[in-house]
Formats: sequence, C-alpha cells, structure tokens
Amino acid sequence: MLVFSKLVRKLVLLSLLLLVGATAHGKTMLFNRDWKFVLGDVKGAEAPNFSDATWEHIGLPHSFSIPYFESKQFYMGYGWYRKSFELDVCDAGKSISLDFDGVFQDAELYVNGHLAGRHVGGYTGFSVPISQLTHLGKNVVAIRVNNVWQPNVAPRAGEHVFSGGIYRDVRLTIQNPVHVAWNGVAVTTPELETTYGKASRVSVKAMVTNASLQDELVEVRAIVQDAHGNRKAMARSKVFLATGEQQEVALLTQQVKNPSLWSPDTPVLYTLKTQVLKKGKVLDETISTFGFRWLKWTADHGFFLNGKHVVLHGANVHQDQAGWGDAVTDSAAWRDVNMVKDAGMNFIRGSHYPHSPAFVKACDQLGVMFWSEAPFWGTGGNGLDGWWAASAYPTTAKDTAAFDKSCLQQLEEMIRIHRNSPSVIVWSMCNEPFFTAWGTIDSVKRLLGKMVELTHLLDPTRKAAIGGCQRPIDKDRIDHIGDVAGYNGDGANIKEFQNPGIPNVVSEYGSTIDRRPGKLAPGWGDLARDEGYKGKEWRSGQAIWCAFDHGTIAKGDFGRMGFIDYQRIPKRRYYWYQKENLGIEPPAESREGQPAKIRLAASKTKGIKADGTDDAQLLATIVDKSGNSLSNSPNTTLRIVSGPGRFPTGSSITFSKDSDICILDGKAAITIRSYYAGETIVEASSEGLPTERLALSFVGAPDFQEGISRQSDEHPYRRFESSMQQVSKLTLGKGNPTFASSMEQEHTAPHAADGNTKSYWLPDKADDNPSLTLDMERCVYIQQVHLAFPQKGCYHYTLEGSLDGETWFMLHDMGKNAAMLTSEDIQINDTHILSRFVRIRFYDTKVCPVGIAELSADVVE
Repeated sequence: MLVFSKLVRKLVLLSLLLLVGATAHGKTMLFNRDWKFVLGDVKGAEAPNFSDATWEHIGLPHSFSIPYFESKQFYMGYGWYRKSFELDVCDAGKSISLDFDGVFQDAELYVNGHLAGRHVGGYTGFSVPISQLTHLGKNVVAIRVNNVWQPNVAPRAGEHVFSGGIYRDVRLTIQNPVHVAWNGVAVTTPELETTYGKASRVSVKAMVTNASLQDELVEVRAIVQDAHGNRKAMARSKVFLATGEQQEVALLTQQVKNPSLWSPDTPVLYTLKTQVLKKGKVLDETISTFGFRWLKWTADHGFFLNGKHVVLHGANVHQDQAGWGDAVTDSAAWRDVNMVKDAGMNFIRGSHYPHSPAFVKACDQLGVMFWSEAPFWGTGGNGLDGWWAASAYPTTAKDTAAFDKSCLQQLEEMIRIHRNSPSVIVWSMCNEPFFTAWGTIDSVKRLLGKMVELTHLLDPTRKAAIGGCQRPIDKDRIDHIGDVAGYNGDGANIKEFQNPGIPNVVSEYGSTIDRRPGKLAPGWGDLARDEGYKGKEWRSGQAIWCAFDHGTIAKGDFGRMGFIDYQRIPKRRYYWYQKENLGIEPPAESREGQPAKIRLAASKTKGIKADGTDDAQLLATIVDKSGNSLSNSPNTTLRIVSGPGRFPTGSSITFSKDSDICILDGKAAITIRSYYAGETIVEASSEGLPTERLALSFVGAPDFQEGISRQSDEHPYRRFESSMQQVSKLTLGKGNPTFASSMEQEHTAPHAADGNTKSYWLPDKADDNPSLTLDMERCVYIQQVHLAFPQKGCYHYTLEGSLDGETWFMLHDMGKNAAMLTSEDIQINDTHILSRFVRIRFYDTKVCPVGIAELSADVVE
C-alpha cells in the first residue's frame, strides 16, 4: 500500500472517512506511453533522482532490436526502461500492481529505487505488487531487462530470434485491498457435454486476496452475461478472509439453458463478472470472457468440437513482424489471426511459445482454434551452451533443477493466463525437445511427464500435447507421454507414427522456402509423399509451416517459409488456399509495365488508438495508368509529412528491392503507430512518379503539438552484426528429417539419422532407383559428409546437394566405385554453395548393396 509521512497519513485517513461508501472498486490503466529507454547496463539507473534526460523517449510495446528486418543476429545484453507516474489521495489504502503481458526475458522491477520484483521467462505475463514502495505524488518505475542466454531458463534453443525488451502491453492496476487476484478466475462449463450442449451450470473458481490490515467478511458473486449484456445466471458465497490471506472461492451458478455454442462458424462469447462485495458495496470487479463449447480428441476418428467431427486445418504462427520485431500491437496480432481465418483455415498452432493475450483473444473473437505451446524448445545446431542452438535440455547437472522449474513455471503461467479462452483446445508442452545432448533424453522424458501431470492438475478440461515428437523412433519415443501427439515434417510419413494409437495431428507440414510472389501451389511438402493432405481418419488435422515469414538465427532464407511475407503481404501460395478452401479466385499475377503512380492504402484511417495497442498497416503498390498492379519494384519512400506517429525507422522508411527493407513484386508494407492524438499525413514517393498522400487519425491520447511533443528518435536501419554470435561448425543429421524413395518396414528412413549405426535404412526390394534425402533444416555450406553403411560392400552411389529440394548439384560421384566400404568421410570441394538437402542415390542395385546406417554432414552457417 501507499507509504506516507505522518502528516499525510492523517490527511489520508480523514479523506477516507469522507470517501467511505463512494470509493470506486478499482481501475486498470494502460501503462504504454511516455517511457524512457537506453540500451546497455547503466549503473544506478534504478534511483528515482537518476537523470535519464539523454535517454530515448519511447512507447510500449518495445524491442531492443527496433528496427528489425529479418537479420540473423541481434543485440544480446541489457536495456533499461524508466517511467514516472502520479498517485493522489484517492489511491490511498489501495493495492497497486504493475501487470505485464511479456518481457524478454529477465526483468528486474524497481519502484522509487527499491527492488519490487523479478520475473524470468520471456513469453508469459506476470504481476508485481508495488503498494509498499509507492507514495503520494510522483513515483518512478525503473526496469532492468536482459535477453542474455541462460543455461537454466527455457527456451535454451529455438529457430527464431530472441530480442530483449518490454515487447507486450503493461498496465497499472489500482484496486481495493480485498480483490480478485491477477488472472485469478477460472471458468468451466462442466455439464455441457453430458447435456449435448442444451444446458450447463457455470463453475467459477476465484482466487481472492485480502491485502488489508484487518480480517474481512465479504461476499463473492459471479454473474454470467450473454453477448448482449443480459444476465443468464448467478452464484454467490460468503467468505471470511484473514488479513494477508489468499483463498480460492468455488462458485456454481444455476444452469444456463440453450447457450449459444462457441465454434469457428459461431464464435459467441459470454462474459463473467466476478465481484467482491462488503455490505452490499462492490469492492472489486473482474471481467472474464469465455465460451460454451466442449472438446473430444480421439485416436481413431480425430477431433470433435461440440459433438461434431472437425478437421483441424491451419497454420503455425510466430509473433514477429516487419520493423517492430516481436513488439507488435494488439491490432497487429488481430490482423494476423484474421489473415489465417481469411485463408479458410480454422486452426493456429502458436509456435513455439505462449502468445500474447491479445493474440489469443483474437482467436476467441474470430473463431480460430488455438494450440497453445510452452517454450520447451529444441533445434538442430552445435549443441553448445551460450547461444540458442544449444541442447534443448541442460548438459550440466547444476542447471537441471532450475531448468525444470523454468519450464513448469512458464507452463503454469500460460495456463493461468489463457485458460478461459474457448479457442484454446490443447496445451502443448514443447517443440522438438529431442534435439538434445547425448545422454539427456531420459531427463527430457521425465520433465515432459512432470509437465503433463501439472497440466492435468491445473486444467482437467483440456489435453496435454507433445509438440514435435517425431523423434526418437525407438524405445525412447516421447509421443505417448502426453494425451495428444504433434508430428512435425517427416513425422507425417514415418511408419512408426501411422495410426499411432493416440490422438494426433501433423503439427508442421510444408516448409517451402520462397520469396514473394512465389508459386500458386499448396506447398504440401511431407504430406504429398503419401497423399496425406487428403487426410486420414485417425488424424485430427494438420498445420502448415508456416503462416508468416519470421526472424531466425538460421542462415539463408530459412525464415521465409510463410505463405505470407514478413511485411504481411500474401504470397501466391496464400491465394491457393483461399481458392481451395473458400472458392475465392486468386488475383492476377503482377507483370512488368509502365509505372504511373503509387497507390497508398491503410488497414484503417480513422479512430486509431494512440496507446500502443493499435496501429495502421500501410500498403504501397506500384500501378500503371489503369490502376493495375505492376511487378516493377522501384525504390519507394514513405514519409510523415505532418502530425504524430512513427515507423520503426522513425519519420520515414525507404523500401529497396535488394535491401532488408524490401519492395517485391511492386508492393511494400509497414505499420505506423502513435502515442499522441491528431491527424497524420503520410506521403509516398518514388523517383519519376507523382507523390501520393494519405491522412490518418489517431485518438485517445494528448494532442500532438509540433515541435513540443516528444517522439522516439530516428532509427536509420543498420543490420545488426556481432562476432560473438557467429555460429561456426555444426554437425547435422541426427534427429533431422529424412525421406526415402521407399523403405522396408523394419528399416525405415529415420534409422539413417538416429545416431545409432546398428540401425539402418533399406529401400524396398522392388525399388530400382533408391535414394535417401536428409533435410538439414538449415541453409548451410557443406564441408564434409559422413556415411556409414549397414555392411561392408562395393556401393555405387552419388551424393547431391540442393537448396530447394528441386534443383540438385553433384557433391560426390561414386557411381563407378570399386572399393569395399563400411563407411566414408567425403570432403566437399566446393564449399561455397548453400544447401539445405543432401541426397544419396544408389545405382546398380541388382549387383551392388544399398542402404545407409548413418548420414550426417559437417557444415558452416
């Protein structure tokens, strides 16, 4: 609570006597505007009298990496944020907290120079009570943030970027000392399935806190309202709370008859008001949204929603966007969900970490089912500590207990934050944790078991999934540890995972690299090998990798597998799905022509909130005199002529065909946001073309005053480079996807890259042109290829490389080999050609042996 001097304390007590019976039950305010920021670790910056006059004036969401445009490296270190706020006599005696939706990844929060709390974990929200450290008048918050890789914090690895910053919304909450805790309400509809959707009581569990200095007898009330605000049910309970006590209060309303069921076709949401009352006066009120729906996962007939069979058809989604990186607005998250919905899809896998509350809320509102994933994450790499290509599980004993705790903590936070969202249909524990050091797989399995157990405890209404569980394929299989299995990539085809006896999905397919415009084709990838895209009765569905291009530490174009690019402009592949799913004809392909003008459009022009939750996406298109889109891509600049607002680069941004900030196929896009109200004029220009202007209206903040209002600095783009982040030599193979022209039932393709020379791949005896392909899941330069054969013999083969899996080049020709081999280490002469795939093709198989026990490659990124 607020700390006052003796004189002020007397005045406050007098004021409270006058305010009894008229005190509001609390308020929550966005805390995104008017922050100061500096990159680096500054000694003494927590002190309230510290001078931050030279720091940059910024708004949240914010990332260390702004402006970010898909660079492979990023700043890793510290940054400081500072902000002041006022408290007045009306806030006396209240409980005050700062509530964060996400900070990557280690945040130390100081209030008036004192440490208020620390949170470690980059993808889940948290609340820090600050009452005891505040006082009447001006208060200063200082937050020390770092994104330094930590051996005992999840994730230890991942094929993404890990920029630091307060990159999601922040709120200041002021409420009465007796109140519902942050995200402290859980809502379920326990009778809905048994009545087949005809009626259900609403079960409410509310965590109520008494932070006052006295015991309290209060009433807790739960009120269910429909989308029109009509009361549908209520429950209440008297509760005694000792001072300092926190208690879970269970309530069960009367039945809600004939509720409107939530589904992708009818995403109807209900509201629950949870109130704390004393003598009839509302002390606190919390609003939760939820939906009436029930789920069923089956191993033999797929997935059911509200008793009806539904095939999950969707996409994986990373959160980052052009320029702003991970620091996207709520509106940008909503547009992402809407674009997936507009492709005719009903499902999103949140890859590979808990997404923002705004993102999940958009899924609720738009009717998109959501796979919510914890950040226990692995990826192929050198496995060395210090960078996000490390072993998924710690290799040092001293780090294991803390790492387990980190995974369990973030899982619990994810469930607590998103548990009332009807769009969430499963909790996923991980993604590809099998990319772990030799000897740690037992620890991985043990941790996954603990996570599944915790999930069942925290939310008995949903299943626990193991995401990316297509390895190992032997006794160490992890796919049956949970309730639902998600098989990535070649897991769709691996024999061991066909009709696996557990509910399952293809959690990733496709992985097609292209740059806009790309091809008008689905990019089925692995699903094309056995026509799996047509579906299988026992499979619940599939999700393409991926919806949007994204930042990645992997070299080459490995982050460009989306059917929508980083600027959120669709590729031709997106239009294929619209045609297939919705019958919408794709737009005509753009052609070269004579540019006549720039067409400038915005996702919205009016009522753009100037609070960090909203923005407008601007799209510049080169057109001819008839208004037809052209593929000509001249340098194009967007500039703020007048009014408030900022691009990630500042007051202007230039798109160039051959730069990271690119214009492709005659189109370029970026979002603009503001923290002041007013009209903004944006001008688009390109040499030889007339300028085009567009007016935007920002609202809900102090008016912008030219020359007086402080905005963020100019940020001319410079690709971040750091020698400490250069990944040198890697050995790839073990755990990577493998594909074969055919395979014997007991000697399948994954055995050729499982780290065990006693297991091996053999083709079907009728296969006259046998081949095996290794997908290294990286764009790399191959230095050496290692082959181990099942037995000694004279093998005739060629070794080839490819970047796209379609065009191949020779690495090594042993088509006329006369030597007897059990293994071979092949030095690659041309080490300057990027490759993603390695393929071995066998010849003269009627007289020469064929098969691979192990295939791996030494590479350089």
